[in-house]
Amino acid sequence: LHLKLFLGTNLPLFYKSIQHWINDGLMVIFFFTIGLEIKREFLEGELSMPSQAILPVIAAVGGMAVPAMFYLFFNINDPNTIRGWAIPSATDIAFSLGVLSLLGSRVPISLKIFLMALAIIDDLGAIIIIALFYSSNLDILSLFIVLFILFFLYQCNKKNIQNIWMYIFLGTLLWIFIQNSGIHATISGVLLAIFIPHERKQQSSLLTCAEEKLHPWVAYFIMPMFALANAGVYLGDVSLESLSDPIPLGVMTGLLFGKQIGVFFTTFLLIKFGYARLPSGSNWMQMFGVAVLTGIGFTMAMFINFLAFDSDVYINQAKIGILIASFISAVFGYILLKFSVKNS
Repeated sequence: LHLKLFLGTNLPLFYKSIQHWINDGLMVIFFFTIGLEIKREFLEGELSMPSQAILPVIAAVGGMAVPAMFYLFFNINDPNTIRGWAIPSATDIAFSLGVLSLLGSRVPISLKIFLMALAIIDDLGAIIIIALFYSSNLDILSLFIVLFILFFLYQCNKKNIQNIWMYIFLGTLLWIFIQNSGIHATISGVLLAIFIPHERKQQSSLLTCAEEKLHPWVAYFIMPMFALANAGVYLGDVSLESLSDPIPLGVMTGLLFGKQIGVFFTTFLLIKFGYARLPSGSNWMQMFGVAVLTGIGFTMAMFINFLAFDSDVYINQAKIGILIASFISAVFGYILLKFSVKNS
């Protein structure tokens, strides 16, 4: 995984290991796909109307803030480990929806839409966190070039240009200069997605076409490659005592308890005070089960883990916390939802 790939050039930008090409290259496509989903949801989906969006948006904010507080509680006094505060804030949209889908039609479709909208907002929050807190020293010249490219993309979107190769060319330039600017390269995928044209009245647009074409590649190639490159855990030093170290403890409590508290209680308060209502056909136990599923933080949490820490020891500790908490959240959430379906 650390074999260097040159791509025919000795420029530092292209001198990277296979793992870096996956994390800084293939994951751009993953973030691009997320960006397309977010844009479509805001234009015509569950997030297009404020009355529909308020519940998943506020629940997602609570589900990001409270886990971070749990992590900070255990790591606030250590300047080396505090950088991992955002790790338990992320929800894995694919795995959480995958577990919910195991129950099939027994779960109300409104509950699936709620979880999807919440996870999309959660991903958007994670993207903002990466851009603001996990980017290195900024190169001003590269940033100006990035702004210039974004202006061209804006013009392409405004004129509803449907030529995919134009966007691939500009997107590649955007990726190169964003990476060179010090902002994490994956942000280029989200920025490109914003400017992919889509009109509400169009049955088929460049956005929907790109989303449909990329989903299988993301699900069956990019995500498995990311997992293969990053999920390996060294178990030689793992013991029950090591799980009480600040990093795994902060990550596990954040994902297991912070997510549940943050998502469920914000939802409960919004509904009780009349600002929102339960998704149609669902009950409170199902809402709690969904809140538990948001503790599955595999992909995005792993990604932030690699941005937060340079130390292999810290990275490994966080991985253990992520894997344990995600597994428990998946099993417990599934049991809760299955029980709630039987009794509804």
